Amino acid sequence: MNSKQTIPVGGQALVEGVMFQGRSESASAIRRKDGSIETFEQARILVPWVQSLKKVPFLRGIVALYESLKNGSAHMNFASDRYDVDPSEDASPNDEQKQSIWMIAFVAIIGVISYVFGKLIFNVTPALLAAMFQDVPIFSGHVIQNLLEGGIKLVLLLSYLYLISLTPLIKRVFQYHGAEHKVINCYESGRQVTVEHVRQSSRLHYRCGSSFILFTVFVGIGVYMIVPIDPLWLRLVSRIALLPVVIGISFEVLQFTNRFRDHRFLSFLGKPGLSLQLLTTREPNDEQIQVAIEAFETWERKELGESVVQREG
Repeated sequence: MNSKQTIPVGGQALVEGVMFQGRSESASAIRRKDGSIETFEQARILVPWVQSLKKVPFLRGIVALYESLKNGSAHMNFASDRYDVDPSEDASPNDEQKQSIWMIAFVAIIGVISYVFGKLIFNVTPALLAAMFQDVPIFSGHVIQNLLEGGIKLVLLLSYLYLISLTPLIKRVFQYHGAEHKVINCYESGRQVTVEHVRQSSRLHYRCGSSFILFTVFVGIGVYMIVPIDPLWLRLVSRIALLPVVIGISFEVLQFTNRFRDHRFLSFLGKPGLSLQLLTTREPNDEQIQVAIEAFETWERKELGESVVQREG
């Protein structure tokens, strides 16, 4: 086992790469057109009052979502700008990687708006479809209508993820997503982060954003039970108005399932989210694992302020 205490670490898949982030640092690595690996490092921008909000239950989920988009935006731009550039055309990578705080914040705000807009469509459309069956006796009633709406939402989510997973680009992104999870699982298990050990680790993880998205479906069913389904305009407005509540509660559920993932009787709570990751992750090849390890080691050196990091196998 690892003699060092593990540092909390999260990550995300990029185009031909992976990003990891901890308390104060983040780093990513991508596979270039010539097969080489290029890395990008960035200190996390920590605003004191935002960090205070992260300690408030139900509010911290919304803050965490914003921070994830803000801190990940520079890495996503780095990956999309660099992975398919011919190395012979490189100019000054360091200059290209530098971004102002305001630009990063702007990209994050756009990301939040896009996420919220997508969630609005994802919430409003099932409500409209369910309302179309409200006059059918078997589908009428407050409880049945909410369950039908949740079922439609779940079908839309699974169908969307399955269809995009068929495209070559997203399939590779999902492979890098699997590599990210494998590295984190390997690290948290205390084993040395090598290609062999990472390959043997699970591609599913309790803290994944995919699980969070699934929890918003189930939590939404419960939250929307407290508001009327008639008239239709009130039903639609309530879905929009209560979206922050659903996000906040879903984040707490995600944290709860992660906290008790090894509990004998409570570990099953995270199983639905893990099942969804069978769609959002794919088994990576060794080259993709190497990229993920490079990103992880770059992050860990920055986070610990060490030039060389050693762990017991």
